[in-house]
Amino acid sequence: MTPIRQGWEALQDRLFFLPPFPDQLDPLALFALLLVAGLLAGETLFRSFGLSRIVGYVLAGAVAGPGGLGGLDRETLAMAKPVADAALGLLLLETGRHLDLRWLNANRSLLASALAESALAFVTIFAFALLAVGLSPGWSAATAAITMASAPAVVLLTAEENRAQGQVTQRTLLLTAISCALSFVVFALVLGIVHAEQAGDWLNAIVHPLWVVCGGAGIGLLCARIALAIAARQAKGSVAQVFILVAVALLAIGVARMLAVPVFLSLFMMGAALNLADRGKVLAYTRLPEGHWILAIVLFVVTGAMLPLEDLGWLTGLQALGLLVVRGLAKFAGVMVTGRHDLPAAKRRLVGIGIQPLSATAIFMGAELAAIYPEVSGQALLLPLLAAALMELAGPQLCRHALRQAGETEPPPGAQR
Repeated sequence: MTPIRQGWEALQDRLFFLPPFPDQLDPLALFALLLVAGLLAGETLFRSFGLSRIVGYVLAGAVAGPGGLGGLDRETLAMAKPVADAALGLLLLETGRHLDLRWLNANRSLLASALAESALAFVTIFAFALLAVGLSPGWSAATAAITMASAPAVVLLTAEENRAQGQVTQRTLLLTAISCALSFVVFALVLGIVHAEQAGDWLNAIVHPLWVVCGGAGIGLLCARIALAIAARQAKGSVAQVFILVAVALLAIGVARMLAVPVFLSLFMMGAALNLADRGKVLAYTRLPEGHWILAIVLFVVTGAMLPLEDLGWLTGLQALGLLVVRGLAKFAGVMVTGRHDLPAAKRRLVGIGIQPLSATAIFMGAELAAIYPEVSGQALLLPLLAAALMELAGPQLCRHALRQAGETEPPPGAQR
């Protein structure tokens, strides 16, 4: 690089508008190249090896992140996190829009399945973290709250990727959406437990969970009302409605960040509120065309780079694997013991496999806690974050396997049957 630098500096003597010779690539340019690398990795794995594209996105981020080759340092990653925050929020907005609360009220067995698998997952993970790993009760509860949720975004994207439709697909989508919603409530309560354990501050232990839940619900409901009011004046299914939906979602993200309310909760609540309040079907047929996969590339590349792979050792790896085993068995058992009257056992087994992916919100929930107690959270949150790292790679494949075994997927366009 020395001859190039010397030539550049020689030109600076004549061309005064030239900037100093750059010592490193601009962070935005580096991030753009990483997204392209993630796209190419995902497409290669999907077309050549039959793996989920999501695996490629996560691998590209993990290799380039601080825990890999270090192409993205922590400062650049901190700059990229709000973008990933928005991507996750928009995907959860779509997830919330799929959550039909009226239908759930009529189908109580589905709600029972979601409550059973989520409760079993929380209890078993809490017990494992407390008894086997030795975490304190507060941080054991935090670990359980962070990792109990399934990943509705992964299931949604996997279903789209494989053009899956049917009972198993629909049940898996709904169960993961409900599981995600339940985990948000539990996470808010756990914030109070952590406050009480770490600081003995009962005021914050009570007010902070209320602030998170009420703030997320309030922002989501208000922004849903704004979106419906403006979109009602536009043609149904038009680009204008898509723009309004995205713009108001970005408004919700900005307000949530300003008020220190989790973005993922606010956007999920906005999606659920849209589903519940849209009686005139104003936005019912408005979708983000190909937008899910654009968001997925951003989200999973960044979350891959955020994974603490540098802390992965044989002991921590075994602990993370143990957590995933007890979590997986709990979720599988919760699905199998419920819903006997409306779904055959063979399909319930596939649903139990399909809901295994661990939600990407685990990374962002961990970040929320780390921002509050940075002095202790690094080690305390290592277990759930490493579990998330392992399941980011295995989860999409498990979900894809379940949908294929159910016979609900279609081959890619042009493929031979």
